[in-house]
This record gives sequence, structure tokens and C-alpha cells, in this order.
Amino acid sequence: MNLPIIQPSDSPSLFVPRRSPTIALVGNPNVGKTSLFNRLTSALSKTSNFAGTTIEHREGTCDLSQLELPADQPQSLTVIDLPGTYTLEGSSFEERVTAQYLHGERDPADVPAADAILLVVDATNLQRSLFIAQQVLDLGKPTVVAVNQIDVADKSGLEIDVAAMSKRLGCPVVAISARTGLGLDTLEHRLLEASEPGAAIAPSTGCSSGCNSCPYAAGHHWAADLAGVATKQRFVTTPAWVESMDHWLTHPIVGAAAFFAAMLMLFGMVFWLATLPMELLEWSFATVSLFVESLLPEGDFQSLIADGVISGVGGVLVFLPQIIILFFVLTLLEDSGYLARAVVVVDRWMQRVGLPGQAFVPLLTAHACAIPAIMSTRVISDRRDRLVSILVIPLMTCSARLPVYTMIAALLFPDSPLSAALLFSAAYFLGMIAAFTMALVFKMSILPGKPSPLILELPAYRRPSVSNAARHALDKGWGFLRDAGTTILLISLVIWALSTYPKATPEFLQQQTATELRQNPDLTSDSQEDLERLQSQIKQEHSALGRIGKTVQPVFEPLGFDWKVTVGVMASFAAREVVVSTLSILYGLGDDVDDDQEIHSLTSRLRSAQRADGSKVFDTATSVSLLVFFVLAMQCLPTQVVTRKETGSWRWAFFQLGYMTILAYAMAFLARQGILALGLS
Repeated sequence: MNLPIIQPSDSPSLFVPRRSPTIALVGNPNVGKTSLFNRLTSALSKTSNFAGTTIEHREGTCDLSQLELPADQPQSLTVIDLPGTYTLEGSSFEERVTAQYLHGERDPADVPAADAILLVVDATNLQRSLFIAQQVLDLGKPTVVAVNQIDVADKSGLEIDVAAMSKRLGCPVVAISARTGLGLDTLEHRLLEASEPGAAIAPSTGCSSGCNSCPYAAGHHWAADLAGVATKQRFVTTPAWVESMDHWLTHPIVGAAAFFAAMLMLFGMVFWLATLPMELLEWSFATVSLFVESLLPEGDFQSLIADGVISGVGGVLVFLPQIIILFFVLTLLEDSGYLARAVVVVDRWMQRVGLPGQAFVPLLTAHACAIPAIMSTRVISDRRDRLVSILVIPLMTCSARLPVYTMIAALLFPDSPLSAALLFSAAYFLGMIAAFTMALVFKMSILPGKPSPLILELPAYRRPSVSNAARHALDKGWGFLRDAGTTILLISLVIWALSTYPKATPEFLQQQTATELRQNPDLTSDSQEDLERLQSQIKQEHSALGRIGKTVQPVFEPLGFDWKVTVGVMASFAAREVVVSTLSILYGLGDDVDDDQEIHSLTSRLRSAQRADGSKVFDTATSVSLLVFFVLAMQCLPTQVVTRKETGSWRWAFFQLGYMTILAYAMAFLARQGILALGLS
């Protein structure tokens, strides 16, 4: 059988689109790189670490369907948002990781290699942000330069000649506004052209200054010359309201009051806005737990799922709304330009106690996590300044402490969001005051010296991007969920197993019950509910976890902690937020809740928890003591590993762990005694 030969002209044209090209997003910190990434990728992104590091990058997909490209053209771009950097020859870890990727030294299986580079520069400060352009162009890769904040520059009286810039650089230059979306279509076309095989490469910039002693001077001279050619300054006066705002927001007294008011507003919003979603989450987890108990036969497996997994993880996840709201509002404050003014206010305090101005950013970063904050101290060149900063950074409130703060605030002020916000603010400020106080102690003792002064350029006031703030908050929330799904779940299962086994025999249970009734006349066996609660407590104390807790509990007895709280504190040294899931398990095991009964949340169970003598476990004195301990204690062993790595010695890591533990214990003891002396418990 002879088959007809189909000529190419006889068949329809079949085009297979090329793979999605990869664009590396490069630029200084605070030039709008993240805003541009969010604009390009919408919600199609993920955050990952470079292999073998804790340095994050974001990878997203830029959909090009709106450009109506031919079928054989790529319909999307892969965008890699690299860590912000001022130079590709710097000494910081972030700069080295970015440089390694751009030089092709990272494994493509980890992060896809770049087909082209998108360099973002700030239209309002071209000279500074163009310094890195020389090094990027010398890489020999197709490059597109995006001049961001062109709308802000225009309002400030700056005219940017992108044609002149493009001619001098030898690559496409596009004026954009990542905030409004201006110029994004043109930028996407230029990126697609730059990623084509055989795309033109900008010529090497070389060095025209003849400066052999300082290579950085040559780069700055080149950037200043280019910025001068591309920029025309119109005379535009600074609005009077801007000067007035700067005067008052950086004022030693008014600025400090404004900072306190901003923090109070922040925490007030956290409690007011999160109340409803938290209640819904609590109800949802409690309902799921009851449903699982109704499906599974009574026994250890039922307890594992309901009391171990659902109660353990659910006890922490209910605080997710507050974490998302906190980072959302913080991002709005940062984007508006206010936090830079707060830096000036706080720097006055920092200089007096021996902290360098450059430490403010690491200290601010520590409110998310101490680990990247300690690593970011590499920007501090002075050894003494850097060491002091590393030692006090863990005293700042990190996101892992937030569930504990929220739990205690709900215990003490269940019906007063304002009082809860004040307590939340007090916990934050206690950490700051402790950090500054210890820095002063170190300055006057083991690390004497004068810190370096702060040099800071105040950014323009801007309308913050709600979408960017939402994306950042959701990223932080997702990171919290990842922790809950891994570390917290694992520890919750271990806590459940240790609190369940070994089991008490019926004979032992009967004997111990009779002993407890004889030793405590206030207890009675007339109530079946009281008898079951007593036997449940005996079972827990007989378990491995109960024995450990009872053994260690005398150490924490002066702080008002019973053995269950003691176990929670011990478990929290692996991860601070685990204390919530631990208490959720320990105070939830053995509770029988009928379908027609009210479903009790974790805080309700803790509020009603009683000691053997009938007194409340979480009275005011104990709750405040627990809060102070968690504000000041070093309960994150991975931080110790990073401290050792950054200081080069385990000596400083153990010193940090030791002084923070002693400080936390002493201040918690004093707080409890103070509450008792005032009769407020």
C-alpha cells in the first residue's frame, strides 16, 4: 500500500513554542524591585532558598498572553527576583550569592540560568543605583534597564532622558512605574526581545577614570557621569508639608510619641481585625476534632488524630490571621516612608547605648526572624559593633513569639481588645528596652567602644501599595503554615506520644486516686466529672512527659509554672511557638466534650485550668511571668548555630544562650513577685 507523501505545504503549520525564557531581576535594595516583580508575575510566584544557604529568592511567571504574540513565540517569562545588592564584588553573603548566580556558578537544577538580565534603577537617585549597572553590563548577557519611579521623578522636577541612557549603555532602557503599571507593556516586549537567541549584548563599559588605587571610585565616577547626561533638573520646591512632617516625625519627643502611637495602632488593628477570623478558625478546628472523634472508635488512634494532630497544629494556626495582619500593616508603614523616619528617632537611643545606626535594619528584620537578622549584620564593618548587634538581636520580638503573646493577651483580657493591644505593645517594647539595656551593659563591660554614626537618606512619602503589602503578608503567612506543617506537627506528635505512654494500669490508677483523695480533703469522689478529671491528671503525670515535667518543675516553680507549663517551656527551645501546641495537647487530653456542649477554645481551657489545690493555673501573676520569660528567653536553637557561624566561635553562642536565659528567669521572677505584692493576681 502506497501512502501519499505529504509535502510541508500540504500540512498545517505546527509551531512549538520555545521554553519560557528566564529573566534575572537585579538592583539595589529599595529601588522597587519587589513591586516590579509582583507586577510582572501577579500571583504566580513561589519563594525558595538557594541550595545550601538561607538566602531567599522568588521565582514567578510573567504571562505574555496580552501581547498577542505569534504561536511560535514564548507565551510567558520566568522571572527570578534576586536579593538586593549594591555591587557584584561585595563581601556580604547576599551579594556573593547574587554574583554567583549571575556568573553561572549556581546549579541550574536549583535555579534556572538567566537568559537575560532586567536591571532596575531608581529614577529619583540614578547615580547611586547606576553604580551596579557597570558590573552587570560587563557580565556579557543581554540586559534591559528599567528606570523605576518615573512618575515620582517627574513630580520632583527630574526629567530622565531614557534615549540618551540607552545610547550610552548600548542596551534598551524603559521608563516605568511599578506602582501604577506605567510602561510595563513596553518592558515586557523588550524583555522578550532580549531573551531571544542571539540577542544583542551591550558592550563592556570599561574604566574611563584611570583610577588604579580604588576600583569603586571608577564605578561611581562612571555612574555620576551617566546620571548627569540622562538627568535634567527642573526647579521644584519641596512642599512645605513634607518639611513639616519630617521635622515632627524625627523630633526627639514628638517623634518618639508618634512611634509609640504607630505601634499601638498596629497592635490594636491586629486584635480588632483578627477577632472574627480567629474565632472562626477555633470553631472550625474544634468542630473537625469532634467530627473525627465521632467517626473513629475510642482509643489511642482517635486521640492521636484529635488531640495530637488537630489540637496541636490547630492551636497554633488560629493565630495565623494576626500574623498576616501584623505584616500587612508593617509593610504599609514601610512603603509609606514612615519607618525610615522611625529609624532616625530610634537611632538617638541606639547611639547612647552603644549600638551602631547600621544595626537598625537588622533589628527591624529581627521582628520577622532572628536568623536572617543576624546574617544581615554583615553590612556592619566594625567587628565590635557587629558583635554587640548579634548578641542583642534575639531580644527583639520575632514572629514565632506572636502566638504566645496573643495567647496570654487573650487569657488576661478576653473582652478588651484595647487592653490586649497595650499588653502586646508592652511586650514588644520590653524586648526593645532589653536589647538596648544589654547593649549598654556590654558597652560598659566586655565590649567597650563608640558605635559608628548612622548615614541615612530619607525616602519620599509615597502612597503604599495595598497589593504589595498583601502579597508580603501572605508570604509570611505561608511561611508560618510551612512551619506548622513540619516542625510544629512533628513536635506535636512527639508531645502526644510522650504524654500518652507509658499508660497507667487500672490498679495503679485506683491506688493513686485513693491517695489523692486522702491527701486533698477538698477533692471529692461524689462528682463523676471531678473524678474523671483527677484520673486524667494522674494518667498524664504517669506518662513519660509527666515524669520529665515533674522532675524539672521545681526549677520553674518560683515563676508559677506547673509541670505542664514547664514541659511547654522545655519544648519551646526547639521552636518558640510550639509551647502553644504543647499546652493545647496537655490541657486538652482527657477533656470530654459532648455534642450539645459549648465548644471551648484553647484560651477557654487554659483560663479554667486548676491546680491540685483548686487555684487557677494561669492567674495574672503566672500569665505575666510566662509572657516576660518568652519575651526575653533564647528559645530558638537554630539561632545559636547562626550566631556561632557569624561570630566564628561557640563561645559567643553559649554566652548568648546563657545571659538571655538568666535574664528571662530573673525578670519573670521579679514580674511575678511584683504582681503578687500589688495584690493583682
